[in-house]
Amino acid sequence: MTSLEQRLQALGTERLRGMRRGLEKESLRAQPDGKLALTPHPVALGSALTHPHITTDYSESQLELITGVHDSVETCLQQLTEIHQYTVRSLKAAGDEMLWASSMPCGLPTDETIPLGRYGSSNVGRAKSVYRMGLGHRYGRRMQTISGIHYNWSLPGVDNDGYFALIRNFRRHAFLLLALFGASPALCSSFVEGRQHELLPLGSSGSLHMPYGTSLRMGRLGYQSEAQATLDVSYNGLEGYAASLHDALTRPWPAYEAVGIRNPGGDYNQLATTLLQIENEFYGTIRPKRVIYPGERPLHALRERGVEYVEVRLMDLDPFEPIGIGAPTLRFLDVFLMHCLLSDSPPDTPDEIHELKYNQHLTAARGREPGLCLWRKGESVGLQHWGIELIDQLAPIAATLDATHGGSDHRDAVAQARASLLAPETLPSARVLAAIRQEHNDSFVGFVREQSQQTHAHLLGLPWSAKQQARFEAMAAQSFEAQRAIEAADTMPFEVYRQEYTSPARLGRHPDWSAIAPV
Repeated sequence: MTSLEQRLQALGTERLRGMRRGLEKESLRAQPDGKLALTPHPVALGSALTHPHITTDYSESQLELITGVHDSVETCLQQLTEIHQYTVRSLKAAGDEMLWASSMPCGLPTDETIPLGRYGSSNVGRAKSVYRMGLGHRYGRRMQTISGIHYNWSLPGVDNDGYFALIRNFRRHAFLLLALFGASPALCSSFVEGRQHELLPLGSSGSLHMPYGTSLRMGRLGYQSEAQATLDVSYNGLEGYAASLHDALTRPWPAYEAVGIRNPGGDYNQLATTLLQIENEFYGTIRPKRVIYPGERPLHALRERGVEYVEVRLMDLDPFEPIGIGAPTLRFLDVFLMHCLLSDSPPDTPDEIHELKYNQHLTAARGREPGLCLWRKGESVGLQHWGIELIDQLAPIAATLDATHGGSDHRDAVAQARASLLAPETLPSARVLAAIRQEHNDSFVGFVREQSQQTHAHLLGLPWSAKQQARFEAMAAQSFEAQRAIEAADTMPFEVYRQEYTSPARLGRHPDWSAIAPV
């Protein structure tokens, strides 16, 4: 018996049944012609500041749909489906907008025209908008319109060292998820207007692509930052990780100092001039997370109470799935994360960190290329060979999860992944390109527009009761009441609030969090 199988056996059924997960799914609102909707966040969807399940991400035009915490894949997807149903019904009642079914954005207007998320007049609401203004100054607004799915995952009894061991292995093996589930090999040329890139044209439709690309979202055109590239964040433990993040949150960055906190007219440009304005600005494929108290900084929460769960951040929207992701994918993620947790996980090194970044970018751009090789401990190894090697190690975990929950769903998900990796033309990224070429005259926008319309019609056709409608309408009304209460309770001038919230002192212990709310 291997050490992995011994550790798996030692977990016991009760802990395996304690596995929890939740989803956060971003989608742009698009017009019927495939261009970005520039309308405000729909009133029927409630307050983006306080609604528990429907908010916005970067842009006013970018919805984020959030489930609660679930003990099964089925209930998690059921809730995400229900949130989608209410959302598309609200969009239909208000006009003809739809949810964009791809991670890469629809037709975009000029950068400055992309609307920032708006959250009302409270200090916390203003801070959220100023933070987004800062992201626009730092990276451009187009980059922020990329959408994805985040998977939040936990297992009882895992301590800080266990979660960081999982994170290190996840980063080592993330290439496999990009190859298997990447679904953004093409984009609309409006996304890269004025930027250097290596994309190739698709016909004369204004579409661009990488022939063997898997996830442009996770490549050099996606969430990347020259400033953040200077961070070699170590995941060898909470203390080192926290120190790296603390440094980035407190280190002045000359280019951002040049932008300044405010413009000459007094309007805010950003929350801070440090390398990171706040913790959420740090881009990564996976993050250690902890639920925070009102007003508490996320880094303080991690330092004080430890890691509670991990947030997987590299999943593309699957345009062939009505809600962007399906049950086999979540089950594969559960098995994969268990493998990351239970496998030996040596400390990372600066050399390995650079190697992993190279592997990520190469897989994103060329992951289906025949014979493609990655780097592993300084040696070249075939992506497909390494991937199959990893998938075959998942078998005992999948079998154990099936024994715990009944059925063969986990083994089926792993078998499906293995077959897909051996037949790259069946991978989502290949299917996207094939559909664009064969059915939509090389038009990325044409393909996603049709998928979005089909998704919209599918969700509208699902059963929906008056009771469900009333529950969501009540949630929306309650969210507006909660926003008004926050606004009425504010007494602190915004500039004082901003200075307090971004103070380095808040990254450690602080006696009173009540005056400041999280961004």
